[in-house]
Amino acid sequence: MSTSRGRRVLRRWIPNQHGAWAMLVVPFLAGALLGGFVGWHAALLPAWLLAYCAAFHAQQFLRLRRLSRNPRAPRRHLAPLAGFGAAFAVCAVPLAVAHPWLLLAALCAAPFFAVNIVYAYRNEERATVNGIAAVVPACGMLLVADRLGGGTIDSGAWPAAAACLLYFTGTVLYVKTMIRERGSEAFRMASAVYHGLAVVAAVSLDPWLAVPFVLFFLRAVAMPTRKVRIAVVGAVEVLCSLLLLVFIVYGRLLSG
Repeated sequence: MSTSRGRRVLRRWIPNQHGAWAMLVVPFLAGALLGGFVGWHAALLPAWLLAYCAAFHAQQFLRLRRLSRNPRAPRRHLAPLAGFGAAFAVCAVPLAVAHPWLLLAALCAAPFFAVNIVYAYRNEERATVNGIAAVVPACGMLLVADRLGGGTIDSGAWPAAAACLLYFTGTVLYVKTMIRERGSEAFRMASAVYHGLAVVAAVSLDPWLAVPFVLFFLRAVAMPTRKVRIAVVGAVEVLCSLLLLVFIVYGRLLSG
């Protein structure tokens, strides 16, 4: 009984946006690898993930408070919001004291969080603009992790962050062609054109990135024409994210 209850609690507390985890973790890992791992990364990663979980429940609370006729529905998100928020503070306060510039990084992310709040309130979380707004600060975490490890502006982190932005923006479009916009020829063409342009942009950042981005382009063109289970779509995206991470780090080692 306790095991099943624990599972129910986890389902209520852990955000169900499964595709977000790679977007949160891969840029962080890339930045930490580029700048060099330090002890503070062990606090930054959980703070980052806890901030996402707290933000998710804040958005759901506001959305359901406006839309749901059941007053219990929004209140279910208050305990996770408080729990994740408190845990975030435990990790974030020492980081902010030791590295005050992190407060500026958080301030830069605030407008994108505000966009997500607005779309959640309007019950339009799946909107393309909302997805891209979430991608930007996630990719910006690469710069934060890089600097925390001793990186500098000219250390190669900016091209790596741009590569992440190109890829994860593309996933917003591509995943829609596989699920919510499946069968939409216009959306499939938009995704294919974007991924084609992303290949050109990625090569201008680092020629080695041609390999993963050509593969991303091919999957954006070929996969929407096939019947693929959602679990497979997610697994492919995890593999693509790891491939991007490998080539970002590999390209840096070759150039460095």
